[in-house]
Amino acid sequence: MHKINLILPIAMLGLTVAPALAETWTIDGKHSQANFKVRHMMVSNVNGTISGIKGAAEYDGKNIAGLKVNADMDINTISTNEAGRDKHLRGADFFDTEKFPNMSFKSKRVVKGSKGKFKLIGDLTMHGVTKEVALAVEGPTPVIKDSKGQERFGASATANINRKDFGLAYNSVLEAGGVSIGDKVQITLDIELTKDGKKPSPEKAPK
Repeated sequence: MHKINLILPIAMLGLTVAPALAETWTIDGKHSQANFKVRHMMVSNVNGTISGIKGAAEYDGKNIAGLKVNADMDINTISTNEAGRDKHLRGADFFDTEKFPNMSFKSKRVVKGSKGKFKLIGDLTMHGVTKEVALAVEGPTPVIKDSKGQERFGASATANINRKDFGLAYNSVLEAGGVSIGDKVQITLDIELTKDGKKPSPEKAPK
């Protein structure tokens, strides 16, 4: 008598393994910051920060490919540690914050890299202009619990943009040649997120 194999493939039973549901993580604005660096007078770099970051991410804690991020930054919080320069940056020559007070990023897809690194591709909107940019991300860190039991994780991301692509074209020519402000700007984001405890409802299987 032939042995009967009683172990049937899962597919034959009509069963599937449900993927982990993405959870909503909220950006902790008190522990998150955008930093930027731009060349000044062709001899040094000016560094600045933008705080007031708000937004959220959808992440299941495992599948980086499914990560989604939406973030907004308040340009009025810009600081280069020089009040006159900061006022100029908020004015019409640069960000014109009365018309365009916020900068935003909305992710579209993930490009996997080496372990602990990937690129987050999305739309950056600044000064009323939207362009696709690639954020080179390191992380995310392992999820930890703080002293109050709140789950947290973080990540750092860097992007290089040309400010003229976003209509920030103001400059002045130096007597010896060259310009006072470089076109290339390096942006670094240090983000910390907390779980808000909400999970999206699973999609119903088609009948």
